[in-house]
Amino acid sequence: MAKEKKAKKDKKKGPKVINQIRQIYKYTHAEDRALPWLLAGAFLLPVVVGVIVGLLMHWSWLTWIFMVILLVMVGVLLFTMTLTNRADKVGYAKLEGQPGAAVSVLGNINKAGYNFPQTPVWIDPKTKEAIWRGTGYNGIYLLAEGSESRTKRPLERQKQSIKGVTAGSDIPVFTISVGTGEGQVRLKDLRKTVLKCKSYEPVEHKFAFMNKIHPRRRFVLTKDELETLNGRLRTLQEKRGLGIPKGMDPTRPQHISRRAMRGR
Repeated sequence: MAKEKKAKKDKKKGPKVINQIRQIYKYTHAEDRALPWLLAGAFLLPVVVGVIVGLLMHWSWLTWIFMVILLVMVGVLLFTMTLTNRADKVGYAKLEGQPGAAVSVLGNINKAGYNFPQTPVWIDPKTKEAIWRGTGYNGIYLLAEGSESRTKRPLERQKQSIKGVTAGSDIPVFTISVGTGEGQVRLKDLRKTVLKCKSYEPVEHKFAFMNKIHPRRRFVLTKDELETLNGRLRTLQEKRGLGIPKGMDPTRPQHISRRAMRGR
């Protein structure tokens, strides 16, 4: 019985994967007309190169069999990678500029310790520009969506309020302006930018010459320290409250996952 159930699951899994690939292709091809040519090139490139090398090196028939299987597998891998990358590009382009897109992209970040609540800490009732706050082992993150000039002062106010609950510590606060303007971080680069945010602190050694060898060390919170920080920030948010502008529910921003971006 167990084998029969497993066989049925495998049969269902096969067509499901093919259907997902088909859906991703349709979703991406609607915005990316060059997709068929790119996918064909990604699949055929290793096969063509392998055939040329095989002819030049006069492979035996046994080598041809193994190499053809290997080259086809490499072609399928490149095909999948190309389709995934193009689908992500189309998805980010569609989401860019929409309220809550930044924190939704980071909501399913797969690195341990990151926490980006779905509720903004500041919203402009007129422009719907917002600031979102998140935490990680490397510190605190403030994400500003909208005009960099208009969100500059609210960002500074948020930094000052954070200092009220982190006084006496060296916890860094990273500010990131998300948008398409000069000096802003594009949505497609946001995840990478957050992962690169790191802070360093000086190291004091008993012997002075050791400071020249290891002058700094990376700032990292412990698990307990991070939990304490998240608790204090939640308390700060509850005390300050948040005015909700009409037409926008900050507790329910657009939930965006990589599957949704690819049309799944």
